[in-house]
Formats: sequence, C-alpha cells, structure tokens
Amino acid sequence: MRTNIDLQSRVQNALQWEPLLNKEEIGVSVDDGIVTLTGFTDSYAKKLKAEETTKNVLGVKAIVEKMEVKFGMNNTISDTQIAHEVVNAFQWNWEIPNDAIKVKVENGWVTLEGNLEWNYQRETANKIAGSLLGVHGLTNKISIKTELHDEIEKKAIEEAIASNWAINSDEITITVLDKKVTLSGIVHSLYQKHQAEKIVWSTPGVWFVENNLEVGFEN
Repeated sequence: MRTNIDLQSRVQNALQWEPLLNKEEIGVSVDDGIVTLTGFTDSYAKKLKAEETTKNVLGVKAIVEKMEVKFGMNNTISDTQIAHEVVNAFQWNWEIPNDAIKVKVENGWVTLEGNLEWNYQRETANKIAGSLLGVHGLTNKISIKTELHDEIEKKAIEEAIASNWAINSDEITITVLDKKVTLSGIVHSLYQKHQAEKIVWSTPGVWFVENNLEVGFEN
C-alpha cells in the first residue's frame, strides 16, 4: 500500500507543477488516502484548481477541503457587484438559457438555483461564477430537468464507460430507475469515480446520478 508520506509528496509535487497555484500557500496532510488541504488562495478559481489537481493524483480516496479565499484590502467587492458580474457573465454565454438561473450572493458566497436541460450547462455555470473576482465560495443547486422523454439507455451508458481508457468498467455496476442512474462497484482513483459520473450525466434523460463507487487500490 502507498504510504501517507508518499501520497503527500506526490500531491505536493502535483500542486507545484500547476502554474496557477503557489504551493507554499497550500498545506497537505494525508491519512489513509484521505487528503486534507489547508491554507489560502486569493481566488475561488485557484481553490477549485487545487482540489482538481489533488483529485487527479493516483491514490487519493477523498479530499477534505479547508482552504480559505482571502483577498487584499483593495480587492474587496460588494455582494451587489458580484451578483451583477455573475448575471452579466451568464447572459453573454450562449450555452446558458436566459433567465434560467437565479443568483444569490451573501458575504461573497454565490448560490445558483434553477433548472437546466444538460449537466454541461450546470458545469459551465459553476465554472463561470467561480472564476469571478470577489467570489469566496459557491453552492450549485441547479437541477437537471431535460425535456426529452426517451427512456435512459443503460447499454449506451455501459458502452460509453467501457470506451473510456481510464476506467475499468468490469468492476462497475449500473442501475437505472426512471430518470435516476446509480453507479456502484470499485474504481482505482477519485479521478475515475468523477469521470464515470461525468459520462452518466452526458446521457439523455438523466435527471439524477447517485455515485456509490468506492475507491480501492491494488496491492
């Protein structure tokens, strides 16, 4: 089994090679594959990048995120300004339908609500809002309510996951119930777990995904 010190070193190295991040500002501790990130960044986008970079390191089972977003005294932006920036950014993006998303900002924390047809639209909204200056954090409550009434094709999901080189589909079980897809079984990295879920969300007709995949490793 990979030791805590080995995994800590590999996470720190991954963060060091990410040009957006300053490794000296981020603390990394590891306990049985669970990585805790501490410290601070000067933007929410950098905080997300630290999480994403850590997630992609082989051996990471889960991430406990305790990083803070801190801005300089001259970079303080009001909630009203942040709300206007988010709304305007959505209006200029062709992937997001006009007026489909409601935005709330409180103490720099953005909450998104509403209904969209596709998960990629929800991810786009998340990325846009999280990248804006002044945002301390983000809660995405957007629901996927597609207008398609076709039944979810389980076989199509199985084939899509099997075609992904990074995932061993033999250890994944897919269950479909109405508009909900449940994933269970074993994957070998947190990255694979998220990739499998991303594939499911790309399937027409999916409203809900329950990801019960466990991260396990070969000795």
